[in-house]
Order: sequence, then C-alpha cells, then structure tokens
Amino acid sequence: MMIELDMQSDVPIYTQLINQIIEGIASGQLQPGEALPSVRSMAADIGINLHTVNKAYTLLKQEGFILVHRQKGVVINPDGMPPVTEEYMQQQYRQLRSITAEAICRGMTREQLLTIAGQIYDELQPTELERGN
Repeated sequence: MMIELDMQSDVPIYTQLINQIIEGIASGQLQPGEALPSVRSMAADIGINLHTVNKAYTLLKQEGFILVHRQKGVVINPDGMPPVTEEYMQQQYRQLRSITAEAICRGMTREQLLTIAGQIYDELQPTELERGN
C-alpha cells in the first residue's frame, strides 16, 4: 500500500497516516493479519518523525484497527474491525453535520452531497472479486 502524505495540508501528518491506513483496510488493500512496517521503518520510508508514526499506530491500536505482537510486529487486527457503537454513531453524526453545514453554506444541493458520499463509499468498498469471492 502506498502512503501519500501532504506536508502542506492543515490535517496533521499522524491523522493523514491514520486515515490512509483505515482507507487501506476499507478498500481491501490491507488484509486482516497483514503486517505493517515497524514504526522506525515506516518513518524512514515516508520521511517523517518516528514519534508521528508511533502516535498514529497508538491511536489505531486504541481503536482496534491494529494489534502489536511481540513476534509479528504491527499487524492489521486479524480478529476483525471495531464495531459500530453508539459512541461511534454520535461521532459520525457530529462530523457529518459539520461537513453538511459547510456544503449548505457553499450552495451544494442535498443530491450533490449524497452523490459524493455514495461515490466515496463505492470507491472504498472492495468488489466481490477483490474480496476473493
């Protein structure tokens, strides 16, 4: 999986890294049980501070997306992804509310916003072929 970071973005580097790893999992590019580079290796590969990678890995571990094995290193959680919880639903509601408000302020229609959301969902959802079915 290719990690592409925007060093000029307002989004913190660790957040960009988290988002790309989660997108990799959602799209099927990263499979359960698949190893990720060590903190030191990832930092060297993409040219960022190892503390930034460590922060991203720590947050992904806390959320249940990755596990840290003493022997295998950092792996995508082989037991599955974190479930949809009430807390997660509330978090999504707050984030989508903010995005929707800005879209309304900029004159975007409901249909345009829903089309974009649907396109992103379809882009990230692996096909049957990609899932190996």
